Amino acid sequence: MKNLLTRMCIAVLTVSSLGAASQVVAQSTSSPQLGMGVMVGEVTATSAFVQTRLTTTDQLVEKDVPGIAGSIKFLLVAETGGQTLTQVVKASPKRDFIARAVFQDLQPNTSYKCMVAIDGSPQKGITSKVARFQTLPGEQISTDVKFVVISGLNYAKFHGDDRIDLAQHKLENDTDLPKPYTGKDKHLGYPGLASITKVQPDFLIGTGDNVYYDTPDDPRAETRTELRQKWHEQFVQPRFRDLFAVVPTYWMIDDHDYRIDDGDNSGDHKPTPAEGRHMMLEQLPVASHQDKDAKTYRTHRVSKDLQIWFPENRMYRSDNLDKDGPDKSIWGKEQTAWLKETLLASDAKFKLLISPTPMIGPDDARKTDNHTNLGGFRYECDAFFAWLKKTGIDKNNFYIICGDRHWQYHSVHSTGIEEFSTGALVDANTRLGRKPGDPLSTDPKGLIKQPYYQTPRSGGFLTVEVQTTDAKNPQLKFTWKDELGKQLHEHVKE
Repeated sequence: MKNLLTRMCIAVLTVSSLGAASQVVAQSTSSPQLGMGVMVGEVTATSAFVQTRLTTTDQLVEKDVPGIAGSIKFLLVAETGGQTLTQVVKASPKRDFIARAVFQDLQPNTSYKCMVAIDGSPQKGITSKVARFQTLPGEQISTDVKFVVISGLNYAKFHGDDRIDLAQHKLENDTDLPKPYTGKDKHLGYPGLASITKVQPDFLIGTGDNVYYDTPDDPRAETRTELRQKWHEQFVQPRFRDLFAVVPTYWMIDDHDYRIDDGDNSGDHKPTPAEGRHMMLEQLPVASHQDKDAKTYRTHRVSKDLQIWFPENRMYRSDNLDKDGPDKSIWGKEQTAWLKETLLASDAKFKLLISPTPMIGPDDARKTDNHTNLGGFRYECDAFFAWLKKTGIDKNNFYIICGDRHWQYHSVHSTGIEEFSTGALVDANTRLGRKPGDPLSTDPKGLIKQPYYQTPRSGGFLTVEVQTTDAKNPQLKFTWKDELGKQLHEHVKE
């Protein structure tokens, strides 16, 4: 997907009057900045979102990154000539000073360079940032594709927060909490992000737990200001800005960046389900800011050989404590019907369900919030697996990739369906997992086979590659790496 036609997107920012913004800015500077970088998201063969946040600084000020109001002009120009697209988007307090442009009618399998320049500053010269991305090849083109999947980006555990309840963590996870990162490069953020940037993937998928509203849990983030602060401190880290400059992204959410640990839609605690959804659509380039009815579940045809699905596992679910059975669901009726319909319609050689939570595991027996859990949502999972076998999709290169679990693994269900866990990106957020046959697991009888189980524990990520050297017989390769980029295990599918 590299070395193809390049286009240029120039976003010129003009700062407006600061009157309305002055009340929400903790500390101003003489020049506005793009303190959280430029993020490209939800790229398809013909469209992409480009997002930036206008700030007063590019570093934390009293644990936050103050925003500033302005007007942002996005200009999309074909480097080789042709169509020019222009958009003007306001960075306002209403949307946390985030400006998101939606570009359509782009060319498939095409490289773009997005230059974002700040104008109107009293300082001489122009400060600019560049973000590169490439549109997906689409269903007509067979070509190599490489992407990375991550989970478990716990900021407080990485940087160290003495408000974390260590005793409660050990009680829930049966393990001591790893120590915070102590490297001299700590101010840059997670080493795993630098390792991913070196891999040069075509895109990155965040499966959820991208921030932790409930770590520390006392105090935990509840107000809109506190929820936004979690995203600000995460994305202002220099290694995130460096990654966004060269890697487009797709985002999902899970419990910690929706409401609370293992949370459903019940209870009167903050954030409410509506607030959790609002934060996702505000902070992450998943949909247009104007699309109030946006579906957070979706599918993308990446290439002729690959299609990926992003289910929504929090917003439509039944209560965790409901009795398991045909009326209990994580996905809900509408999403389940959509998932089956789109899977049946796909002629992609490889079909990947990227799930925020595991479907095979094994997981901790004590839990009730995912498809592996006894008393959780096992009935829905068994019914879906039976449908996969009935339709033959399970024999047609269908695989599950999951986040949420804090250890890497490759598991094979008794039906033959396979699951690949990303593990946690942040080393300080990892633990050893449950093995098949463990009486404290969801597989006490040892029915699951596990070709790969990560030990010792470490942070890391999963790289997935479609390789088309043999056009008639493309390969799908799964590679697990630790946070420093060292390869831990590899598995190849024909």
